[in-house]
Amino acid sequence: MSTTVQDFGRWGHQAMGMPVAGAMDPEALAVANILAGNDPGSAALEITLLGPTMTAEGDGTVAVAGADLGFCVNGIPAPQWTCVAVKGGDVIAFSGPKGRGCRAVLAVSGGIGVPLVMGSRSTYTRAGIGGFEGRALKTGDTVVCGELPPLWKRTVGFCCPEALRPLRDPEAPIRAVPGPQDDAFTEEGLETLFGSIYTISTQADRMGYRMEGPKVAHKAGADIVSDAIPLGAVQVPGHGQPIVMLADRQTTGGYTKAAVVLTADLAVLAQRMPKEKVRFVRSTPEEGAGLLAERSRRLAELCRLRAEYRSRPAERSGPARAASGGFTVRLGGKTSTIEWQEL
Repeated sequence: MSTTVQDFGRWGHQAMGMPVAGAMDPEALAVANILAGNDPGSAALEITLLGPTMTAEGDGTVAVAGADLGFCVNGIPAPQWTCVAVKGGDVIAFSGPKGRGCRAVLAVSGGIGVPLVMGSRSTYTRAGIGGFEGRALKTGDTVVCGELPPLWKRTVGFCCPEALRPLRDPEAPIRAVPGPQDDAFTEEGLETLFGSIYTISTQADRMGYRMEGPKVAHKAGADIVSDAIPLGAVQVPGHGQPIVMLADRQTTGGYTKAAVVLTADLAVLAQRMPKEKVRFVRSTPEEGAGLLAERSRRLAELCRLRAEYRSRPAERSGPARAASGGFTVRLGGKTSTIEWQEL
């Protein structure tokens, strides 16, 4: 449906009108990269709902984190949250969503080797900037991956423990801090925002999620002098329906913003699909900072466990396949009959 190259985003250029882009679920991106032996912010493939079929053209590893979209290797279900070895000719595919959540991240050893644009490899499709030719991938593309990281074979089989996987509870409320223009709304309007159930509209994409539900009342008009749009801003135009601004948001806007969703909860929202429900609850900057600190702790612990896994005593095995440089994946490959076994 939509597969793009993403990393942590193109930060530091919003003053010049350049949106950030980047992964909609940054923790899933980081976990997948750590499992594949990369730096957490390396470029990877963000897959939305229905994934591609790809053929590996060399040896390496892959790891999938985020929503369960039916990750398979050579037609056999493969484990998510695990570093999986692939070799030339292996077919990587996705059979379709298996539960809640709509976005998965596929990381490959060495990362995706597209050029840096303003310090990031993320794709901003609205302007055709970054990623793979500034667009989503399509059948026939060949994506070149980076150089294989040291000790990449020693990472095969490494699995992210359950306790370190990000929680994406589909029923959890979305926490938000009131402001920066909460004074533009009536008390009843703010109570409506934080006390009602909203439905995600079909007008939902990487730029923002439009909500459908009770109107949030303004004191006067909805327009302001345009100012910066932070990640997670809850804009409320004149029609009173909230819009949560996400990774591909514009840099400035002229609508009042009633709240800003906590950064840690944005991925929870981004994993929900149109027609699913959302409930906002009041939070504080201190709670948001604590959640980000906890996320950093989980990722640091996962990196520590990876180092420990790599340094385990070597086991006797058959001849290792030689590999140098990176490998490539070709979209649109046919399913192979090669047997694959979990390591």
